[in-house]
Amino acid sequence: MAMTIHVDIVSAEGEIHSGLAEMVYARAELGEVGIAPRHAPMITRLSPGEVRVDPGEGKEMQHFYVNGGILEVQPHRVTILADTAIRAADIDEAAVLEAKRRAEDALAGRASEMELAKAQAELAETVAQLRAIERLRKTRS
Repeated sequence: MAMTIHVDIVSAEGEIHSGLAEMVYARAELGEVGIAPRHAPMITRLSPGEVRVDPGEGKEMQHFYVNGGILEVQPHRVTILADTAIRAADIDEAAVLEAKRRAEDALAGRASEMELAKAQAELAETVAQLRAIERLRKTRS
């Protein structure tokens, strides 16, 4: 049996995932990180994007979307705290595409700096959600 690490993914709405994994992949602010059992302790901020949990033993990779947050790593535990965290399979692609279109329209209109910043953040979030959906589709095919 391979070594495992306990993974908890928690959002403001509640616990999204709790279980064992052989590897966890997440998008930190400075780039992609991979966490294996007995990883050195660390705390880092996450960028909006996908979190992948590999349970190992031939089981299917689990995909989640987080809008950012905090990643804490201890030798036998990974905790991800995010305002929003959802399973990639539960993302409403039509709603994300509509939000992306609205953000692009707001950027084209270029109103105030505050509206511009909000539109840029929304666009980045929708693109990250679409990437999570695309990666999930690739792994299933």
